[in-house]
Amino acid sequence: MVEKIVLSPKRVRSISGSFAFIEHRFLRDGFFDALSHHELLLYLFLLLAGDRNGVSFYCYDRICAHLRIPVNIYIQARDALIQKDLLAFDGTLFQVLSLPNGPCIDTRTHIQKQDPAAIRSIINQSLSGGNHD
Repeated sequence: MVEKIVLSPKRVRSISGSFAFIEHRFLRDGFFDALSHHELLLYLFLLLAGDRNGVSFYCYDRICAHLRIPVNIYIQARDALIQKDLLAFDGTLFQVLSLPNGPCIDTRTHIQKQDPAAIRSIINQSLSGGNHD
């Protein structure tokens, strides 16, 4: 096991005032890997914005401005987080939920990442300028 030492003793983090947290299970149990880049970005933002119960209110235009993403990408990420049981949204308020038993994996994306034929097709499409066979 690697021995961990503090690299900068004068800059050790401490909790002062409000804070956000992410369960270690988020990384260890595969939730991190199950999210797209934009889903991760929105999830982190909502974690930081939430109160002790994970509840926050930010309108979509402010979220999009903070994250530097267009509204259609925000909506896709928000809906995916809801579908993956990580987020509740009532149209006004967000709540980052406690982690479910395991991550919800998009089977289409997972199959494409694992299927050599799908990988070959993606490579061929990219090399041919996106033209389909």
